Amino acid sequence: MGYTIGQVAEKLNLPSSTIRYYDKEGLLPFIERKSSGVRVFSESDLGMLGIIECLKNTGMPIKDIKQFSIWCAEGDATLQQRYDMFLERKRIVEAQMAELEKSMKTIEHKCQYYKKALEAGTESIHKQAAARK
Repeated sequence: MGYTIGQVAEKLNLPSSTIRYYDKEGLLPFIERKSSGVRVFSESDLGMLGIIECLKNTGMPIKDIKQFSIWCAEGDATLQQRYDMFLERKRIVEAQMAELEKSMKTIEHKCQYYKKALEAGTESIHKQAAARK
């Protein structure tokens, strides 16, 4: 069974234009087309689109995602390259998560700061508290 681009867009919650862009950029060389030129997506194509979205969400450049697609098409000969790429992505995402955690702590602090200021009706409540220390 095959899916149309509209069905894929709905299933993956992606705009059709994004899927067309991926195809234009060479990220989807495996997509079959009917004689009319209409794209026909398989279940495995949906899985690959999910991986492409995952990689894009980590900040991976399109050119590197394209290289990954090429490696996938080349098969077992590129298993090491794909493994190494995912290890690198893992390191990058871990660093991003650490940065986001620091940002979250700052945001949580500021939420408490402004909540207390709102309750007091003034931001000077914090200056008063600091002066008492």
